[in-house]
Amino acid sequence: MMFRNFLLVGAGGAAGSMARYGVSFIMSKFLLHPYQFVSTLTINVVGSLIIGILFGLSARNQWLEQGGYLLLASGFCGGFTTFSTFALENINLMQKGQSVMAFVYMGFSLVIGLLLCRAGIWLAG
Repeated sequence: MMFRNFLLVGAGGAAGSMARYGVSFIMSKFLLHPYQFVSTLTINVVGSLIIGILFGLSARNQWLEQGGYLLLASGFCGGFTTFSTFALENINLMQKGQSVMAFVYMGFSLVIGLLLCRAGIWLAG
């Protein structure tokens, strides 16, 4: 069962990664250089919509509970964008009444993520 789950996540992740590359590639043909961040923004918001739909459907759809959620949410959305998981986790925290924790998580992720990205660039240079 565990091996099957890894295969589902891996297959979905491969498809999501290819979809991300495809969207970025196509959009780069239409966007000027200073606006190429729009493809990442598009991927992040579309991925958030997809994972929200999957989460909403998972309670009513047995196929999603039996591996479909791993394939599509963890796999595809995870390969397409990890921002979708970040968005869902924060929504879940807020729905559980843990809004302060959600905002701490968001702020920490943004600030520390940017600082560590900059540190990585500095270390590589």
